[in-house]
Amino acid sequence: MAKSGTILLKFWVAISKEEQLRRFEARQVTSFKRFKITDEDWRNREKWEIYETAICDMLERTSTEFAPWTLVESEDKYYGRIKILKTLCQRLEDAL
Repeated sequence: MAKSGTILLKFWVAISKEEQLRRFEARQVTSFKRFKITDEDWRNREKWEIYETAICDMLERTSTEFAPWTLVESEDKYYGRIKILKTLCQRLEDAL
């Protein structure tokens, strides 16, 4: 926690390339989820390896004692959400 009382939490929600593909394909065939997928998503997916390198650099360079990154494994959405909530609760308890 900062001297000002601010608590900064940073989460990186990670999924595999295969899980991303499964989710993209499901969005395309589900009418109420179709708005969530665009041509830009598919173009960016083609750059997966470049993004992986950039993500590693970002995490390494911007994680600090005051504001560390929390990596959230999210192949299972519910597991990922619970991990975020537990991390949030723990950080708030630590700050009190």
